[in-house]
Amino acid sequence: MDAPGHEALMATMLSGAAVMDGALLVIAADEHCPQPQSREHLAAIEITGVKNLVIVQNKIDIVDEKRALESHREIANFVKGTVAENAPIIPVSAQHSVNIDILIQAAEERIPTPQRDATKPPRMYVLRSFDINKPGTLFKKLAGGVVGGSILQGSFKSGDEIEIRPGIRVEKQGKMTYQPLTTEIASLSVGGRIAEEAMSGGLVGIGTLLDPSLTKADGLVGNLVGKPSLLPPTRSELTLDTHLFERALGTKELMEISKVSMGERLLLDIGTSITTGEATSVKGETAVLRLGRPVCAEEDFRAAISRKIGGRWRLIGYGVIK
Repeated sequence: MDAPGHEALMATMLSGAAVMDGALLVIAADEHCPQPQSREHLAAIEITGVKNLVIVQNKIDIVDEKRALESHREIANFVKGTVAENAPIIPVSAQHSVNIDILIQAAEERIPTPQRDATKPPRMYVLRSFDINKPGTLFKKLAGGVVGGSILQGSFKSGDEIEIRPGIRVEKQGKMTYQPLTTEIASLSVGGRIAEEAMSGGLVGIGTLLDPSLTKADGLVGNLVGKPSLLPPTRSELTLDTHLFERALGTKELMEISKVSMGERLLLDIGTSITTGEATSVKGETAVLRLGRPVCAEEDFRAAISRKIGGRWRLIGYGVIK
């Protein structure tokens, strides 16, 4: 099945997967597997590098035993040869809380907490940003803007100076550009508690000294937070080694995927940043894309690539930044 807004869901899912250590792939027992979106979701998981998976066979309460077993076989065939081939398939009924304890156990066993290197320069993707001040708050009592996300490596301490890239959009001499932001960590919230230090893994809220108008309504989502001068470069152009699927996985027709063409506009998901890229040069599998919005990214990082097919953005592969 397909639904309006699926492309927005995919962009959100890809952004979230960029900071995940594992994933649950949910497949309904009352529908034939694979559905077009299931193909697309599994491909997206592989692109983002998530390898620890548990497959959830949901809605077993509305099918008979024969269909449940048939659905199980369909799922096993679907994931054969993929990153999910050896993932456990847990039949559940979410409505009636059947096997949820077994699902939690499988997640605990299959999605271990990875070893983190606390000595690396700290990095955090911004997943959310907001203004915590209530309307009518007096100027002297205003709190700075807050950015939230997951620390990928290293750690942050209260009082640290941080840089946020690419930053905010500003106009200079009639041209639009992006200006990095530098601020100080005023507070750290981990698990709903105030902390002096936040380590990699899990979600963290960083209170800053930024004007809250900059962070309100997710205004800084897609940025990368780190120590000044230790972040990757801001790129307004990307050179990608492209790896495209043979067919468009999110469509029932499974249309064949052609190579990137000159002048084509694509949608790119890079970490939690979503931007468009126009192909200005294509040589073999290598494409140079001029970005609609710059990104802060390192070499060898993966970018998920989507193309507009039938009026909707469809995942067609990934590119490795050169």
